[in-house]
Amino acid sequence: MTPDEYCQAKAAASGSSFYYSFLFLPPARRRAIVALYAFCREVDDVVDEVHDPGVARAKLDWWREEIGRVFGGLPEHPVGQALAPVVRDFTLPREHFVAVIDGMTMDLTQTRYLDFAALELYCHRVAGVVGLMSAEIFGYTDPATRDYARDLGIAFQLTNICRDVGEDVRRDRIYLPHEDLARFGVTAEALRRADHSPEFRQLMAFEVDRAQAWYERALAHLPAVDRHAQRAGLVMAAIYRTLLREIARDGYRVLDRRTSLTPLRKLWIAWKTARRLR
Repeated sequence: MTPDEYCQAKAAASGSSFYYSFLFLPPARRRAIVALYAFCREVDDVVDEVHDPGVARAKLDWWREEIGRVFGGLPEHPVGQALAPVVRDFTLPREHFVAVIDGMTMDLTQTRYLDFAALELYCHRVAGVVGLMSAEIFGYTDPATRDYARDLGIAFQLTNICRDVGEDVRRDRIYLPHEDLARFGVTAEALRRADHSPEFRQLMAFEVDRAQAWYERALAHLPAVDRHAQRAGLVMAAIYRTLLREIARDGYRVLDRRTSLTPLRKLWIAWKTARRLR
């Protein structure tokens, strides 16, 4: 299996909505974004699947060293080997990869967020800088597109947080800011009990509205000249915004189930959105 085949298998196996947005890219850009996505999956899997924090930290430290080898020309891992030409051809900064690992490291030590400012830093590291790197791969002509890409990455992460509240609570992680919980009178214990109270539904309506506002903020930054080049991100935004609407339609029952879209529906949204951006 070649490094590119390994990354493709990693992306396909995840079942992520991101995979559908890659289908409409030219081959070279698709290979590059799949390699970047595979890197994100590798480091995220360390946090989600390694239960010993010491071992997880050691693995993330190994990835820091691997990123050094990617930029030094001697990567060891198939994902690193696939990334080596990508960072060269698309001029991706080493510090962005390090920021992603820093964000994943936060998950080993921080399971609560006092306010949105603290959560935004986390979202920037694990998703905002991924948006910035994705924009470089997709291509753009107006520097304002970088602001769009960063804000879109944060919107994606806020969507994940809304979708995964129950799953995260079962891992003893609460990403919803403490100030929001207090504002709506929802306790951590109520989350653990999967109590879909009126107060919880009000809280989640607030969180979903915030995520939608970040999509609006991102789209407001995107210059018309770069809309076609950035269509993969716009496809993903269409899928994820539909997911947020489904969460709301389902009564915000995210504590005992995971709201999702079928693969066929994702493909339909992707095709329909890409067609408008030709």
